[in-house]
Amino acid sequence: MTYAYDPELAPVVAVIPVLDITDIPAARAGMLAMREQLPPFVKPDGITIDKRTVAGPAGDPDIELTIFRPVAPAPAAPALYWIHGGGFVLGDVDSDLAAPAQFTDELGAVVVSVEYRLAPEHPFPAPVEDCYAGLVWTAAHADELGFDPGKLAVGGLSAGGGLAAAVALLARDRGGPALCFQLLDIPEVDDRLATPSMKQFTDTPLWNHPNAILSWEAYLGPDHHGETSPYAAPARAADLSGLPPAYVVTCEFDPLRDEGIEYAQRLMQAGVATELHHYPGTFHGASGAGAGTVIATRMVNDRLAALGRAYAALG
Repeated sequence: MTYAYDPELAPVVAVIPVLDITDIPAARAGMLAMREQLPPFVKPDGITIDKRTVAGPAGDPDIELTIFRPVAPAPAAPALYWIHGGGFVLGDVDSDLAAPAQFTDELGAVVVSVEYRLAPEHPFPAPVEDCYAGLVWTAAHADELGFDPGKLAVGGLSAGGGLAAAVALLARDRGGPALCFQLLDIPEVDDRLATPSMKQFTDTPLWNHPNAILSWEAYLGPDHHGETSPYAAPARAADLSGLPPAYVVTCEFDPLRDEGIEYAQRLMQAGVATELHHYPGTFHGASGAGAGTVIATRMVNDRLAALGRAYAALG
């Protein structure tokens, strides 16, 4: 199909490698090779980045957390628990350093990014339980990490946005850490794959309907039968009340567009203060792939401002 991309993004689309997760090991190798060709991440001078191994879910392996902190933290600093994307099967923390570093550098937030197990080797519930265990550890170590436990938000991109939504549900239902905000950037939240955008966008860059099918098959695993847990696919949750305020991002030519919009609407209907920001002319991952364009810069700055407003509202 032909898509009316933002004029600055059209040349970007032309050079984006095709992402096909039919062969997941090959897709992982391709992403690693592409990362090695990109300019290296440059740590802002005003932050520190450390890695810490902590206990994982009961009976499961330990997990690694990457901790971003201001060199000169403010009293009662805010915090963000961040979850990388990758369709549940790709990616790692080191491929997603720029966003958490920016949150720390520009907002003075302590950011903790979790290295969760990936499907298909580790299907649901392993990834979300890793994410939840890391959140619990983070909240319990607020004093050590130097943040106000009342200003702890959760966020993520793509599958990471879906995992962030699931972690918010788990925290509510298990009486876990109190979260002040959820930042759901192009979230992957619905395994039913039945929305108009999901059916329509079969050849869009970075993410499309065929990849979405494979992503959910890998995440839910070969032993999945019957109804899908809302902690796997948050769109399945019957009750979204009592969740933290949300900022939800969607892109026009993204198969995840409609499920993100619908999830935001349901949050609103459940009484959750929610800001939905939809970007015409964009595709899945445009904020990163189109770095330097006006629209991508606006997407990143809008996300940053939304989180800043959430923290400011807490005093």
